[in-house]
Amino acid sequence: MPNFQRFTRIASALPATVPFVGPEAIERNRHLTVKARIGANESGFGPAPSVIEAMRQAATETWKYTDPENFDLRHAIAAHHGIDARHVNVGEGIDGILGQIVRLIIDPGMPVVTSLGGYPTFNYHVTGYGGRLVTVPFKGDHEDMDGLLDAARRNDAPLLYFANPDNPMGSWHSAERVLEFAREVPETTMLILDEAYGETAPAGTLPATDALLDRPNVIRTRTFSKAFGLAGSRIGYVITAEDTAFAFDKIRNHFGLNRIGVAAAIAAMADQAYLAEVVGKISAARDRIAGIARANGLEPLPSATNFVTIDCGSDGARSRAIVDGLMEHGVFIRMPGVAPLNRCIRVSVGTERDMKLFEDALPKVLKRVGSS
Repeated sequence: MPNFQRFTRIASALPATVPFVGPEAIERNRHLTVKARIGANESGFGPAPSVIEAMRQAATETWKYTDPENFDLRHAIAAHHGIDARHVNVGEGIDGILGQIVRLIIDPGMPVVTSLGGYPTFNYHVTGYGGRLVTVPFKGDHEDMDGLLDAARRNDAPLLYFANPDNPMGSWHSAERVLEFAREVPETTMLILDEAYGETAPAGTLPATDALLDRPNVIRTRTFSKAFGLAGSRIGYVITAEDTAFAFDKIRNHFGLNRIGVAAAIAAMADQAYLAEVVGKISAARDRIAGIARANGLEPLPSATNFVTIDCGSDGARSRAIVDGLMEHGVFIRMPGVAPLNRCIRVSVGTERDMKLFEDALPKVLKRVGSS
């Protein structure tokens, strides 16, 4: 049977792929079992009991579509942050929101600035809409803010992506520096300020919630996938100027959220005591990962996220061998995708059981891999 020939020019030129290989695919393809799922920056601590109860109750009404205006969720988010709900919109996790932003702003051929080795899903959306990626290398394992600004100006870029804290290195900049950066971005450039790991960052990392609401060219993205433990529910949101927030209603999937996930997000936002407890566990697990790394002669990088990036002291080939070797012991982790970041591996925080499996497997893998 001949192939269908009426896909768009952009779609026809793209490979059929996904930005990440999931642990489920690794299990299928390598016939291995994931015992410690500490590679996808999820929260193995799970959602709060109050959230699980809210999900249980919402399940009885899952035959209904979700409110297409997401009124209750937007107002719950706004109330928590002390802002008007007109500054908030929601989507299917930050991944879905990034696709909406690209769709709103990028026509085929337009330049889009991001960091080389930064979040792959953003790049996936840019290429999917025909944008042209302009990448800036990390500087000292941090996103290079001056380099990003320079690239945006030189290319007259309509869109600039910057994460604070960042993935995959876990590094961060101060709120003061981020505010300075955001105000230096040209008014003709939309800045995505990705704050997915905001809840796990130290004080002084995130600008005040209302600090950039007067900037229609700044969109701050947040998620319930990390510290709140709701990665599978796919709920994210934006904080931005009113007109920019309303623009999402032009193109978003108004029935894209599910009732169970929405109920979970509202309950999670309300249970700040549980969030504080989990953030404490994340901090302790980061310290545990760092200690395991040092005990094995590796160097953990400082982290403001729910993972620790570990410098393996060589190159991408050695890091890949460590990632693959750990998977043979059932320990799923990941690594950055480009040099020089790929000299590292990246380990998500997890439960005590997860940490023990990692601690036991790592020296065995390093002994087999060797120092080269």
